[in-house]
Amino acid sequence: MKFTKVFFFLVFILFSSALLLQGCYSVRLRSIEGAYEPEVPLVREDYYRGMAVTELDTTISINATTKDFTLLIKKTDLCPSGKLHTVEYRNTFGGVLLSAITFGRKRKVKIKYVCMKENPN
Repeated sequence: MKFTKVFFFLVFILFSSALLLQGCYSVRLRSIEGAYEPEVPLVREDYYRGMAVTELDTTISINATTKDFTLLIKKTDLCPSGKLHTVEYRNTFGGVLLSAITFGRKRKVKIKYVCMKENPN
């Protein structure tokens, strides 16, 4: 009886550790062509210092038959060129947990992107 409780406790710890280890990471893609849209005024002190960053923190819904999701970037006041310079996708433990609970139908998405200058001169 005591061995069974210890066994299930160890399995729970291993499963939780596996989720935590894979649960938080970020992927950043950056273009070497063109200049980024500058930030005015300078307020950031992280990797994006001097860049005008647009941040999205939302939950998307995906059908069971859909395998991908497309986010359209258009010419707006936030992105006058409509072209991307840097994109960062961040996955968190909460996002992994939400996806697991909803069987992949809902996903928490954290995206940062920086647009290219309209005229790099």
